[in-house]
Amino acid sequence: MTQRSKFEKFKALHDRTGTFVIPNPWNAGSARILTALGFEALATTSAGYALSVGRVDSTGAITRDEILTNAREIVEATELPVSADLEGGFGDTPDACAKTIKMALDIGLVGGSIEDATGNPDQPIYDIGLAVERITAACEVARERPFLMTARAENHLYGIDDLDDTIKRLKAFEDAGADVLYAPGLPNLDAIRAVCEALDKPVNVVMGLSGPRYSVEELQNAGVKRVSVGGALARSALGAFVRAAEEIQENGTFNFAEEAISGDRASGYMVGGSDS
Repeated sequence: MTQRSKFEKFKALHDRTGTFVIPNPWNAGSARILTALGFEALATTSAGYALSVGRVDSTGAITRDEILTNAREIVEATELPVSADLEGGFGDTPDACAKTIKMALDIGLVGGSIEDATGNPDQPIYDIGLAVERITAACEVARERPFLMTARAENHLYGIDDLDDTIKRLKAFEDAGADVLYAPGLPNLDAIRAVCEALDKPVNVVMGLSGPRYSVEELQNAGVKRVSVGGALARSALGAFVRAAEEIQENGTFNFAEEAISGDRASGYMVGGSDS
């Protein structure tokens, strides 16, 4: 499947009626499993990748080259459209964001997100003027080839519980050309509904973080188009790993193996098998 056809498939998911889930693999193996399970598109996760290489997900902890190498491995592991978590664009300037989108396109990605978080604890969110310039520059590159651009407003992940400002930012990103809008950490379903009602473009919501969790049906009724899970699948896998290791260490037993999938089933996923 060509990059163009993947983009068209990805765009069609956003144009059709209803809500879809875009889960977040953290490596090629987890991408193959999610593909076999029947999901229609995938998105990378900087948090999940960071955990897999023994680091904390924070600005500057992982380089652009590392993020894109991980994304390339996921792209090459599946025929599904893949969007990437491109963090803050790997630079403060609009030019840095534009370069990141170009590099993302060059490895076969058909979508990606850039956030307005600075990585500076003294000023965690970019001034709205610069934030819009960064998204504008990214969108200009995205229009050169097939790429669905997601713009993220990070207020609620940094203790700035100002829904009006979040909506203002998302509307400005929409006007700048973003195809999908995303504000992680919204506090409740009313806030999610308010964001969706304020915007004309599709809205992504993340589930699996701390805070309330809603079903796909509830989110669809609120107007959400796309649901991601960030690093939650990776953390879920690590949860099973830790519980198994603790059982061995504390009890000297191996009952955890009863819940492990078989070696044959695991291998089947890696060669393109299904869950049947």
